[in-house]
Amino acid sequence: MYVYKTAGVCAKEISFSVENNMLKEVKFHGGCPGNTLGLSILLEGMSVDEAIQKLTGIRCGNKSTSCPDQLSKALMSLKKEIA
Repeated sequence: MYVYKTAGVCAKEISFSVENNMLKEVKFHGGCPGNTLGLSILLEGMSVDEAIQKLTGIRCGNKSTSCPDQLSKALMSLKKEIA
């Protein structure tokens, strides 16, 4: 299980697993419960690369980032670690 401390969003951290390059057990800790739960369910079984492609650059209101964008940053960081 990987844990990523977020910055600039309501969720304080995101935890997730990756198995065979597929996302598993995505959980946002904090944030908008319905939105983050829905996002977590949609991401289950999605490839890391597809999630990065779809989530990068999403903004929340005036913020320069969002919970989905923070997950993309976590996934990019993870890819660098295991490369």
